[in-house]
Amino acid sequence: MTPKNFIDLTLHKFARLTVIERVGNGPNWQTYWRCLCDCGKFVIVGSRHLRSGKTLSCGCLQKEITGQQFRTHGHTVGRKNSREFNAWTRMRQRCCNPNSTRFDAWGGRGITICDRWRKFENFLEDMPPHPGKGFSLDRIDNNRNYESGNCRWATPKEQSNNRRWAKAHAIAMERFV
Repeated sequence: MTPKNFIDLTLHKFARLTVIERVGNGPNWQTYWRCLCDCGKFVIVGSRHLRSGKTLSCGCLQKEITGQQFRTHGHTVGRKNSREFNAWTRMRQRCCNPNSTRFDAWGGRGITICDRWRKFENFLEDMPPHPGKGFSLDRIDNNRNYESGNCRWATPKEQSNNRRWAKAHAIAMERFV
């Protein structure tokens, strides 16, 4: 049965939805339509939602908008972070969080992060891409801060040779040679 005020919406376009065919009536004599979204998916939508603009797509529009709102640097996909992002986060923890393990060896002794690197995008700009498994963020001069020109990606051996006590030991050994 067709309602009195029936308006045929077939082939009309509403935002991303093109009405394909009438499916039938629902509660309160609302007419439901099968629509094709611009993304290629089909969805059933009531006339009121189409005509009022309450439904604009199959749901893909909301996903795009939400994704753009929370996307900042593209180095976090789902719950997996990039190696660069993880290194940046650990650097911040070591220097800025007094509750962090071994804070005393970094932030507690005055090692800070330059203002520019407080934004992950700037850290990404200044550092080369992470070379792969087995490398971590290292300060070339352990008495200087985390900043452009004083950081590199280092192997565990390079990290070990760059410790304060290792450098002090090497200097002491030079005196005896």
